[in-house]
Amino acid sequence: MKRVGAHVSIAGGVENAPLQASKIGAKAFALFTKNQRQWKSPELGDLSIERFQRNCSDGGFRAEHILPHDSYLINLGSPEPDKLDRSRNAFFDEMQRVERLGLSMLNFHPGSHLNLIEPDACLQLIAESVNMALDRSCGVTAVIENTAGQGTNLGRSFDDLAFIIDHVEDKSRVGVCLDTCHLFAGGYDIRTKEELDRTLCEFDRIVGIRYLKAMHLNDAKQPLGSRLDRHECIGKGAIGIEAFTAIMQNPLLDELPLILETPDSDGWQEEIGMLYMLAEQQVKGVSTPP
Repeated sequence: MKRVGAHVSIAGGVENAPLQASKIGAKAFALFTKNQRQWKSPELGDLSIERFQRNCSDGGFRAEHILPHDSYLINLGSPEPDKLDRSRNAFFDEMQRVERLGLSMLNFHPGSHLNLIEPDACLQLIAESVNMALDRSCGVTAVIENTAGQGTNLGRSFDDLAFIIDHVEDKSRVGVCLDTCHLFAGGYDIRTKEELDRTLCEFDRIVGIRYLKAMHLNDAKQPLGSRLDRHECIGKGAIGIEAFTAIMQNPLLDELPLILETPDSDGWQEEIGMLYMLAEQQVKGVSTPP
């Protein structure tokens, strides 16, 4: 089964996220567990946690279909020691919040070298940060999101993702979320079923398909290889509807949270419905990596 949802609001408390997801017909969802524009936030209250878990249960949302995202302020590869320490402490807190909610994954952007250190040294810092976070938490998988490669951000290439995973000690608790807009902007063509299959085969060869834990479904405003992270609504951008048809018809992607981050939140219910319609169309020659 396909599990499509969106990154929903936590206005009024995290307990409202599953309610928002249910309203738009989602079978998965993403959320921030706190204000993502602030370094620190109040601890999650026991009542909020209880209500969140009850609302998830009532909505039929299991932990493996919920994808919390950490704060965009965090840079786990910061070359500046004080900022790295601050980022790591914030990430540890995010992991612990996810654990308290009874969830199993935390999605994060790898980090940026800021032209102050070599990319490999930055990737090493990111892997060390993940190892430290895993040591300070229990049962939560750190899910690396591929990036568009904008500026000095790392994680655009599958080689970057593989480097980080190779240096994570507990490989049972690390994974990847592939963002379709980021893939396309980063130079991976997924506009047809054949190109999507080729990209997934390349991911399997370099990283390992077993590490694929989730996807973000976003069309792209900018052309292939632009290195610009500009999301567009499904079927209205440079990627096009054929790619999303192929995603929805690929059994390899069953049971993964497939999360919309498209710019028109008012249209999410319609987009989710459209994606499920694509999944129900006749499947012709769908192939998966070996």
